[in-house]
Amino acid sequence: MALTMNDVDRFEASRSRLEAIAYRLLGSASEAEDAVQETFLRWQAADVGHIEVPEAWLTKVLTNLCLNQLTSARARRETYVGQWLPEPLLAGDPMLGPADTAEQRESVSYAVLALLERLSPNERAVYVLREAFDYPHREIAAILDLTEAASQQIFHRAKKHVADGKARTEIDEVAARRIIDEFLAAATSGRTEPLVRLLTQDAIAIGDGGGKVPARAKAFEGAVAVATFLRGLFKPSKAKRALVGGSPEAYATSANGDPALVAVLGGRVIGVMCLEITAEGIAGFRSQVNPDKLERATRRWAAADHGEPLLKAF
Repeated sequence: MALTMNDVDRFEASRSRLEAIAYRLLGSASEAEDAVQETFLRWQAADVGHIEVPEAWLTKVLTNLCLNQLTSARARRETYVGQWLPEPLLAGDPMLGPADTAEQRESVSYAVLALLERLSPNERAVYVLREAFDYPHREIAAILDLTEAASQQIFHRAKKHVADGKARTEIDEVAARRIIDEFLAAATSGRTEPLVRLLTQDAIAIGDGGGKVPARAKAFEGAVAVATFLRGLFKPSKAKRALVGGSPEAYATSANGDPALVAVLGGRVIGVMCLEITAEGIAGFRSQVNPDKLERATRRWAAADHGEPLLKAF
């Protein structure tokens, strides 16, 4: 049955919300877009005149598509080269979704998205729908074909798993820029001591190259190991310039609500490093350098003015 313009408009009114849900569930903007497009095709094929609550119907279809995708994605990630990290979203990207509450902002942070990989697909879905979009458990139960009590139990279990990570500290734009400046000054000093002072003792550094860009398969752990790695990373060398094809420019911004450094070469984003900030210091560096996961970031970057770079790396 052909859709009317009103039917199409009803779907488009939900698109941004659906994309934000799918991104949190899948950790991939491109896969989120595909899931939303498949949801539209299901909407197109349905007898929409008999769908009483389009938002609920669309959310149920999308969520179940994402759950199927998560199951197959887990199998693929078992053979993924090196560490797997989500696709970063730069400041202002509408796919970041709602950011009115601390819980909503935290739910899309890079550190939390990485933690969500530990959850089962159902745990992840319940956590995202409840924490980020404030769905009542009655509606979540209907979406996932659970009882309301089961939804509540799953949510408490998922929230505990996520809370076992470090407590994220929310900071404003001025504080974020100060932290980035302090970090860059320490990282380019040529010494490990200034970096160690900025880090928590159990700091980690993780990179995702997807087998296409060199990235260590195992995370660096501990302040000294992370500081040593970062000192080497920011040390200029001909080999690094040859590897990336020049000297990238580094900019301060935010990604997934976290302070971030973006490396840009010839207008193309070649790396995004997200900093995890806690009250004790910088607890994590998660760097996405897989070019397949930076295409959206490059498009977003090209559409905005970012001022002067902080430095030329390498």
